[in-house]
Amino acid sequence: MKTTDRKAALAAYKKRKVAAGIYALHFDGTDQKWVGYTPDLSKLQNRFRFTLGLGSHPSRDLQAAWNNRGASDLIFEELEQFDADEAPAGAALQARLAQWRGELNALPA
Repeated sequence: MKTTDRKAALAAYKKRKVAAGIYALHFDGTDQKWVGYTPDLSKLQNRFRFTLGLGSHPSRDLQAAWNNRGASDLIFEELEQFDADEAPAGAALQARLAQWRGELNALPA
């Protein structure tokens, strides 16, 4: 790839629209759920499959469920989507996460 092509590709990547959001994870056939926030919903599944597959996910409960159930049973749900520049932050974000966790009886992801 030429340098100009690489620079153009990088510029296009930086200008792409990114959707932030609140998501839920659960394993098929179980009631246990995890809720979290990500600044880029399009990257969420790859990130979780990578960290869980390596056994290095920070949530021990989620990692244990992955180890018992496996990748094929993991289900991702998009609960809310925000424009990246309009996403809630700080206390507002924590309130939204707490609301979803309470509603779904979920753990932090």
